[in-house]
Amino acid sequence: MLRSNAAGNALGALRLKRVMRCASLAVALAVAGCATKDDMDDLALDDTPAEVMFNEALALRASGDSKAAVKKFNELDRVYPYSEFARKSLINLAYLNFKMGKYPEAISAAERFSTLYPGNKDSAYALFIIGESYFRQMPDVGRDQAVTAKALEKMREVVQRYPDSEYTKQARQRIRATEDQLAGKEMEVGRYYLARRNYLASINRFKTVVTNYQTTRHVEEALYRLTESYYALGVTNEAQTAAAVLGHNFPQSEWYQQAFSLLKKGGLEPEESKGSWLSRAFGDMKLL
Repeated sequence: MLRSNAAGNALGALRLKRVMRCASLAVALAVAGCATKDDMDDLALDDTPAEVMFNEALALRASGDSKAAVKKFNELDRVYPYSEFARKSLINLAYLNFKMGKYPEAISAAERFSTLYPGNKDSAYALFIIGESYFRQMPDVGRDQAVTAKALEKMREVVQRYPDSEYTKQARQRIRATEDQLAGKEMEVGRYYLARRNYLASINRFKTVVTNYQTTRHVEEALYRLTESYYALGVTNEAQTAAAVLGHNFPQSEWYQQAFSLLKKGGLEPEESKGSWLSRAFGDMKLL
């Protein structure tokens, strides 16, 4: 009787396994049967010639359908990578994504183009798109300026690598704007430290402005703040030198008038100290 029960149990288990296998096969067939033609088409490679696909994409771009054009250019790049038309597609993708405000996508396409075709005639344009995409994403001065620094880096690269390109003039304008933004951030942090009498920290920030961003509108105030910070620390020779540089370069500045008055209260006046870092930072510029 025990043997009969054991045999029955074994037979039942075997039948259950067969049923489960059949069920799994049925589910798989059902899923395959539910797959639409569109699903299958997405997996298949388009055998349309590259030139035809490229012209279709151009036609979509000309009609103003940027999204469809981007899709077509991406498809061409996927089906015919490293071809002549893939190269043309990449630069179009960079432009169209930039035009639509999709800056990360524009940067990605332009960077791929620059990497794959560094000597191409459109390399300057690709690099400019990268810089301009970063520039368009610059935050206000109160926030982190990492994106601003990237915009400055790429625009400087445009000027250095392609000085005669049609994008150089605008790149120089962007350089001035990004430098002013970065200097403004340094001034904001410097004032924060100065207000809390952390003079060494404030000096470091104002020093960055004077050293790296001499052509920005912030340099006048930075020189005054250096005068103020050094004077508060009792480092009078540096305070006098900062005021001297300020007076020489911006004699009519209100910041110079304040620096002059501050030193006068202590019986001092603007005077160059030849060993000062400020003298070296301004090169052979004649000081008062």
